[in-house]
Amino acid sequence: MKLIDLQGRRVLITQSSDFMGPALQRVFGALGATVVADPRPLGDHPALARQVVSEAGDVDVLIAHLALPAPTTSLADVDDDEWRRAFAHLVDPLPRLARAVLPGMRARRAGRIVVIGSAAALRGMKRTSTYSAARGAQLAWVRAAGTELAREGITLNAIAQNFVDNPTYFPPEVQANPAFQERLKREVPLGRLVSGDEDALFAAYLASDAAACFVGQVFPVCGGWVS
Repeated sequence: MKLIDLQGRRVLITQSSDFMGPALQRVFGALGATVVADPRPLGDHPALARQVVSEAGDVDVLIAHLALPAPTTSLADVDDDEWRRAFAHLVDPLPRLARAVLPGMRARRAGRIVVIGSAAALRGMKRTSTYSAARGAQLAWVRAAGTELAREGITLNAIAQNFVDNPTYFPPEVQANPAFQERLKREVPLGRLVSGDEDALFAAYLASDAAACFVGQVFPVCGGWVS
């Protein structure tokens, strides 16, 4: 039995050039999905989420993949612009994307939505209040919205990741820094970054029929960082 079978599935990956986008495209394509990759960030234009879905056609799977360079501002120095920008890029597109894909999924009584989130929402870190708050809002939305959709044959779940190899948060120059390698050994039980393919394969599992029992759940993928 093939547990991850995406043959015939039309998969939309948003903001596909950043963060986990390249790995997601590669893995989903290798598993037989028809991948529609849209590179545009969705935070600056409220109408863009609906446009992206409309241009993608009728999708079976939405990978709500949103990224923003994480601010490292100290708490007392966070201004309204930084706060609003984080929520505009990481949180506001989620209900817009859902409103756009749900009519087709409801008509088929089938669909998968996977949010690529962050474990920054699950463990406190200094100088990340803005980013962690926005990522936390994503996960709260997943839990609530997922419970609404389950009986319609639509599942909505999230990956909360950190210390996963990707060019947005852990580019090569960061990984080459000896101090970063020491941090990995000190903070991550796995002792290394999770590979992009490992993370994308788990997203593919959540997008498959094999994961039909998961409802509004948040799965940390972080090498044990939040264990």
